[in-house]
Amino acid sequence: MKSVFVRLREYKGSASQAEQSIIQFILDQPEETAVMSVHQLSKNSFASASTIARMVRKLGFDGYKEFRHAMIYELALQTQSQEVEKQEITKYDSMEDMADKITYKNMITLESTKNLLDYKVLEQCVDLLLGCRNICLFGIGSSLNVARDAYLKFLRLNKSCTINSDWHSQLLTARNMNHNDVGIIISYSGQTVEMIKCAKVMKEVGATIISITRYDISPLTALSDYQLYVAANESLFRSGAMSSRISQLNLIDILYTAFANRQYDYSLQQLSKTHIAKPKEVTDTGEPFGSNKT
Repeated sequence: MKSVFVRLREYKGSASQAEQSIIQFILDQPEETAVMSVHQLSKNSFASASTIARMVRKLGFDGYKEFRHAMIYELALQTQSQEVEKQEITKYDSMEDMADKITYKNMITLESTKNLLDYKVLEQCVDLLLGCRNICLFGIGSSLNVARDAYLKFLRLNKSCTINSDWHSQLLTARNMNHNDVGIIISYSGQTVEMIKCAKVMKEVGATIISITRYDISPLTALSDYQLYVAANESLFRSGAMSSRISQLNLIDILYTAFANRQYDYSLQQLSKTHIAKPKEVTDTGEPFGSNKT
C-alpha cells in the first residue's frame, strides 16, 4: 500500500510554496480532503488543480483518484487502530479477557502489517540479500530478539550473516562493513540512539541499509535506503513490546521465505542438511523410549 501521509511529510521539505499549501491543508484536515474532488481541494488549498495533479504524480501515484483512494484506505486503518486502543488491558480483566484482547491485538497488527507492505521494495530487498557479501543484523532490546531469529534463519541457508548482542560490537560491525554488505536495522520506534549511530556509520562506509520500523517518519527511516514498515498497537504495556515484536517477526518470516524461494532447490537441500535431529527420549533403564527390550 502506498502511504499518503508518510510521503506527504517526507516531500514537504522540498515542495514548492504552492505544494506546501496543499500538503498542509491535507495534513490538517485529512478526513475532509478524502471526500473532496481535485477541484474542491484546489479551492480550499488555494492551489491550481494542475499543481495538485503534478504533486500526486511526484509522490508516486498515477493520479488524484488513486491518491484519494489510498488516503481513504489509510484513514480507515488509523480508525481501526484507534478502536484497538479501546481494547486496552485493565486491572479488572479476567484471564479470558486478557487472552482475548492480546490475541485480537496481535491479529489486527499482523493484518495491518500486511497492508503496509510495499511489494516492490520487498523484492528489491530480497535481491540485495541474495547478492550481498554479508548480512549484518542490528537491534537493541526486544528488537535484538527479532534480529537473532533472522540470524538463525539465514544461517540455516548458509548465507553469511553477523549479529552481536553488545551495542559496541554492533558499532564495530558497522565500521567494518562496505558497499558489498547489507545491514538490517530493526527498531520499532526508529529513534533508538544506538541504531541511528550504527546507521550513520553504515552510510559513511557505503553499506546498504534496510530498516524495519513502525509506519512513521523517523531518523532511522531517513538514513535507510529501503524501508519496511510494521504496524503495532502499543500503549499501556509498551515496555512489553508485544504486538510490535509479533509484526517484526512476521516481516522477517516474509523476507526469509521470499529469499529461500528464490533458490528453492538449494534452500530445501540446506534445510535438510542443517536439520538437527532431536535425541530420542530414554527410560530410567537407559533404553530408548518405546523399546521392546525389558
